[in-house]
Amino acid sequence: MPTRKDARIDAYIAKAAPFARPILQHLRKLTHQACPDIAEDIKWGMPSFQYRGKILCGFAAFKAHATFGFWHQGMEKLLKKELGPLDDAMGLLGKISSLDDLPADKVMLRYLKTAVALHDSGAAARPKSKARPELPAPADLADALKRSKQAAATWAGFSPGRRREYIEWITEAKRPETRESRLLTTIEWVAEGKTRHWKYQNC
Repeated sequence: MPTRKDARIDAYIAKAAPFARPILQHLRKLTHQACPDIAEDIKWGMPSFQYRGKILCGFAAFKAHATFGFWHQGMEKLLKKELGPLDDAMGLLGKISSLDDLPADKVMLRYLKTAVALHDSGAAARPKSKARPELPAPADLADALKRSKQAAATWAGFSPGRRREYIEWITEAKRPETRESRLLTTIEWVAEGKTRHWKYQNC
C-alpha cells in the first residue's frame, strides 16, 4: 500500500528550524512504518496522523524544540510509567531538540503499535469532560475589559470555556510581570476576536 502523505506536512517540515527537520522526518517515517494504514492531516495548525478516522498521534516544531504526542489517554499513562515525569512541553515525550532525545527506534515502534492497539480496543481515547462552573473574571481582567469596548463585547460573546482558558492562563502566572504581560496580550487578542489557542486552530 502506498504511503499516504500530505503535502501540507512536507511544507510544515520544510519551514521548521533546521534542527527540527530530521526529528520530524524521522518521527514521520516511524509512524508510517508502525502503521501502514495511517493518513496524514493538519489539526490545530500542526501535523496529525489519523488512524481509521481518529487521531493517533502528532508532532510540532517550535523555535528551540520539537514535540510528539499520542492522542489516546492510555498512552499518556504508559509513557508516564516508563519515562517518568517530563518537562512542561506540549507532547508526551518532552522537549526534543535532537534525535538523541528520542527513545530508540525499537521503543518508538512499540509505542506506536501500542497506540494502534488501544484505538482498535474500543477504549475511550479521551476522558469524558465534566461540566465545570464558570470562572469569574479576576479584578484586573475585569478592569482591563472595561477600558476596551471591543474586547468587552467579544468577551461577552465567548462561551464559558473560552473565557476560562484566558482566566486560567492569567491566574496561573507566577510572577507579577508575567501576569501583566498575559493580561495585556489577552485584551489585545480578545479585541481581535481571537481565542486563547487561536494559533493552533485550523484555518
